[in-house]
Amino acid sequence: MKKIKQLVASDRWIVPFLKSQKSGLFWSILLNLFTIIAASALMFVSGYLISRAAQRPDNILLIYVPIVLTRAFGIARPVFRYAQRLVSHNWVLRFVSKSRQRLYESVASTASSIRGRLQTGEVLSLLADDLDQLQNLYLRTLFPLGAGLLVYLFVGVAVGVANWLFMLWWLFMLAIVMVIVPMFSYFANRARVHKQKQLQSQLYTDATDAVLGLQDWILSGRQKDLVAQQGRIMANLAKTKHKGMQFGWWRDFAIQMLVLILVITTLIWLGGQFRSNQMAVNFIAAFTLAIFPLVDNFVAVNQGVSEASFYEDSIERLNTLPVPDASHIEPEKLDDTTVVLNHVTFNYGNKKVIDQLDLVIQPGAKIALLGRSGSGKTTLLKLIAADILPLSGRVTIGNQSVSKLQHQLSQLVAVLDQQAYLFDTTILNNVRMGNIKATDEQVKMAIKQTGLQPLIDSLPDGYETKMQEAGTRFSGGEQQRFALARILLQDAPIVILDEPTVSLDPKTEHDVLTQIFKVLQDRTIIWVTHHLTGIDYVEKVYFLENGQFSLADTPEKLRKTSTHFQQLLAMDEFY
Repeated sequence: MKKIKQLVASDRWIVPFLKSQKSGLFWSILLNLFTIIAASALMFVSGYLISRAAQRPDNILLIYVPIVLTRAFGIARPVFRYAQRLVSHNWVLRFVSKSRQRLYESVASTASSIRGRLQTGEVLSLLADDLDQLQNLYLRTLFPLGAGLLVYLFVGVAVGVANWLFMLWWLFMLAIVMVIVPMFSYFANRARVHKQKQLQSQLYTDATDAVLGLQDWILSGRQKDLVAQQGRIMANLAKTKHKGMQFGWWRDFAIQMLVLILVITTLIWLGGQFRSNQMAVNFIAAFTLAIFPLVDNFVAVNQGVSEASFYEDSIERLNTLPVPDASHIEPEKLDDTTVVLNHVTFNYGNKKVIDQLDLVIQPGAKIALLGRSGSGKTTLLKLIAADILPLSGRVTIGNQSVSKLQHQLSQLVAVLDQQAYLFDTTILNNVRMGNIKATDEQVKMAIKQTGLQPLIDSLPDGYETKMQEAGTRFSGGEQQRFALARILLQDAPIVILDEPTVSLDPKTEHDVLTQIFKVLQDRTIIWVTHHLTGIDYVEKVYFLENGQFSLADTPEKLRKTSTHFQQLLAMDEFY
């Protein structure tokens, strides 16, 4: 519980929305309270009516008022309930809508940073699971808890008017039901909830990895292993959920028993209060029956609090992502986009990957970074994109440290790597992730520039065609062109190419690279590659070795002076 308080105190997803939507929260809780009051009032007048009618009054007018009230409260209860559902669900869906937009913007604008920390399945888990949990936080915890506290105070005052000693007994029993039992549920259920979250996240991650690598599973003949592995996770998840349901059943049973004790003691107390008065005896059943509608609210509070551990992980994971700050002043556009690495050093543990490296990349320059696997090429890209910070030295864009450009880095640097991050939605929606505010015409123009218009025209649904999960409807080359269209729409002056064609066949690789350098001719390109296909598109080639550049020159000069470069060219021609 302490952890939840700390998370909420520094939260950037829930608290800001609560502050901006106070009226919706107020009306939802108030309408929930009115629903509970109407339900209790219905049971109260129904109990009175039954008792009074059993005395066989000689005139119908003596029970006419309870009959009318029964009808009135019978109508009021569903009306208040329906109104509360409208207000609360509209409020929550507005939150979910805004949060999903912010999350998509965060994923789209910081893809390189997220890629370094999260797998694709984990990103999908964030999108599909965590926001749903925050939705439940409102519907199943905040709203019932707020109404429950109001009922607690309302009942306490009402009983206190009749007898303050009995009021203390009521408050004591309700405190057990609404405070002690929920706290016990929270701590007893926490480990199980945490395990369930881990299994759900693992299921997302493994299933996504299996889909993306399905061809490898089939080629290796290990389909049964894949099915067995997923089956084990699902079986463990089902077992954990079943235990959680059993715990919930026993918890709700305990609450029902506590309510039964409260009903019996109330019945005994009312019998002592009203048995001497023939008319007042009708209130015994009325007051007793009015207790039962409160039970549903008590159960809802316990269920919500016991599941609070779900929200801990969701809030924590979402707050690790950068969230667009509405109050943030839009930074001025940099006129100078020169990239400079000045005496930059970076270590992985005790291993020095980048060693006192210097590099200047002028605006519009096209360079290629080559080197063996593990030589530090990807590390260098991460330093430029501010995914990691140097141990010493400076990385600047326009003479400003990249660490201070976080709010506008997505406007300065775009990344196109070997895996296009495409989702099971329309072509328009996928490409629009490069710029959420882009119009349909701007998106279509970006797609057209990448040479995909003939493909779009051949599709029955055109731009509204669903790409399927990970873009599997299209070939590898087509997927990269869609990712390139997204880069065009992003309109960043610096583009990082992290081996975007490594998985393509030679002809497709050549075609895609030709298109990339054609449409990005006015931008700075930093290209990491193992192949020399398309190397003539760049102005300078850098070979990274032992944290330093062992070679740095134009492709034309390296053809004449570098034996290593000549060997690489020969290998590419051979393959």
